[in-house]
Amino acid sequence: MTVNADAQELAKFSDLAHRWWDPESEFRPLHEINPLRLDWIDSLAGLRGKTVLDVGCGGGVLSESMARRAAHVTGIDLSTKALGVARLHALESEVMNLEYREIATEALAAERPASFDVVTCMEMLEHVPDPASVIEACARLAKPGGWVFFSTLNRNPKAFLFAIVGAEYVLKMLPRGTHEYERFIRPSELARWCRDAGLSPAGSRGLQYNPLTKRYWLSDDTSVNYLVATRKPA
Repeated sequence: MTVNADAQELAKFSDLAHRWWDPESEFRPLHEINPLRLDWIDSLAGLRGKTVLDVGCGGGVLSESMARRAAHVTGIDLSTKALGVARLHALESEVMNLEYREIATEALAAERPASFDVVTCMEMLEHVPDPASVIEACARLAKPGGWVFFSTLNRNPKAFLFAIVGAEYVLKMLPRGTHEYERFIRPSELARWCRDAGLSPAGSRGLQYNPLTKRYWLSDDTSVNYLVATRKPA
C-alpha cells in the first residue's frame, strides 16, 4: 500500500517533536484551541466510555485530553519522534486508557474497519497529498452511527492573509512554512469528499482569534479555520 504522506511534512513536525508539550513553543496555538475543540467534540459525541481514534495525533495533545474525558483512545501518526513524545507524556501523566500506533490511516482502516465510536482528524488534512483518501479511511474506521470530526483551513484570500501572512510572518505564532496555501481546503470540497465517503454532515464551527486579547473562540465564521462534524449512517 502506498503511504499517503509527505516526507517533508513529516520531517517538519518531527524536528519540533521535543517541543510538542511546551505551551510556550510553536505549538502554543494548539494548546490554546484544544479545550475549544475538545468541548465541541464531547458535546456532540459524548466521549465518556467511547472508543475513539485520533488520526494524525502528533504529540498527543487532543488524544490525551479525550482520554481524560474517560474515552478509550487510540492515537495514530507516522512521525516516530512525535509518537515517542506522546507515549512518554501519557506515561508521566499516568493516562492509562490511551495507546499510540505508528500506522497510516488507510492501513488501519483495512485492519480494523467499523471499530470506533468517534474518529477525529484535526489539523491534518492540509498536510497530506490525498486528503480524500484519509477521509474515506476515517469513514471506514467509524462504526455505523459513529461520529467523524475534521478540522482544516479554508482556501481563500482571507485565509492566506490570516493563517500564513499573519500567523507565520507578522505575529510569528507558527514557524514560517508551516502551511502551504495550495493545500488549504474549501468547505465545499471537504463536504463533497465526506459525501463520497458516505458521511452525513452534522454541524460545523469556525475558529477565530483576536491578536489583541490573544483569545480564541468558536463561531459561525468558517472563512479561515473551521471544524466539521459528520456521522456515519446507522
